[in-house]
Amino acid sequence: MGRRIKNMIPEDDPRVSQIGHPAPPWLVNYADLMTELVCFFIILYALSAALNKNVQNAAQQVKEMMESGQISGQVEINKEGMRISLEEKGRLPFFESGKAELTGNMINVLEKILPVLKKLSTANEIIVEGHTDNVPIHTKDFDSNWELSTARATQVVKYFVGKGISPRKIAAIGYGEYRPVVPNDSPENRRKNRRVVFFIKTGVSKFKPAETKKVAHE
Repeated sequence: MGRRIKNMIPEDDPRVSQIGHPAPPWLVNYADLMTELVCFFIILYALSAALNKNVQNAAQQVKEMMESGQISGQVEINKEGMRISLEEKGRLPFFESGKAELTGNMINVLEKILPVLKKLSTANEIIVEGHTDNVPIHTKDFDSNWELSTARATQVVKYFVGKGISPRKIAAIGYGEYRPVVPNDSPENRRKNRRVVFFIKTGVSKFKPAETKKVAHE
């Protein structure tokens, strides 16, 4: 007689496979399920690795541009994705004070990173973040830095959409003065806080656009 241990199936129970005897029928299905789950997670890992490789390559390209002085800013990668922070270089602003229209310098910078972002947009979502310093603003166009930063980010999105990036893969958000990277206590620091950030999500979008039905016109 097999040993009996509290809260465990006895060794002589027919549900337990004995050495030298066929496995019970349920174990075959269980083993198949485990095999399928392992294959599923291997596929997910492979897809994730491919996406991360594309992001890593893109980050390296942008870093090389920054090291060569073509653009100014920083690149950061974490588990959520990649952030490319563009900073104004010298006395060449991205936007005129209190305005949202792209300057020639900003267009030049966007053209340099366009190929990188356009390639990433085929598999990743891109969020354009607008940031300002804390100098108050109140004009006929913008009542606050929040509105100004949103408008600036939107102008960048519109520019990229016009260059071929799908509007389904890019969006704009404005943070105004509320996410400074340094204290707004000097002209140099305020310039650093006036920035545009591109957040590239590493996850694949789950959004599927609804199908539109054509309406016949009489």
